[in-house]
Amino acid sequence: MAASSGTKARPARAPAPPVPPFEALDRTHARVIEVLGQFDRLLAHIDENGADEVARGSAAEILEFFNGHARQHHSDEERFVFPQLLAKGDAELVQSIKRLQQDHGWLEEDWLELAPQIEAIAEGYNWYDLVMLRHALPVFTALYYEHIGLEESLVYPAARRHHASLEEGAKSRG
Repeated sequence: MAASSGTKARPARAPAPPVPPFEALDRTHARVIEVLGQFDRLLAHIDENGADEVARGSAAEILEFFNGHARQHHSDEERFVFPQLLAKGDAELVQSIKRLQQDHGWLEEDWLELAPQIEAIAEGYNWYDLVMLRHALPVFTALYYEHIGLEESLVYPAARRHHASLEEGAKSRG
């Protein structure tokens, strides 16, 4: 917006990042499910072969995904999806989003316990605890499946409807 006489011009600033397309969020969910399966196969592989080169490579991929892309995905949801829906004030939606936000914290907490074990495998160290991984992975996996199910069945459809209504409103004003 141009400054009119008597008002100060707004300082230039970097544009805000765009809302990630829902297709990208959905693809991340599919990738989470793939990587969780890879994690499970890794444990079976280690049982049969030890932490060989194949195991190290798989562990490195798992570590990279959950340290990077999965965390960014949660951040994107927290910044671009949840706030608009919380502002709508729908009680069921608000309760579900608060649960998802709690899930993000629990998933992070779980990952912080798993990551050093996976990193040890990726780096070729033998101090990883396979028993701990066998107990922790099903908990991590179950939480992710519940989390994704709630997002895809309730929250993402609501966010898509909200986004579509905003676009329609912008078109009618434009």
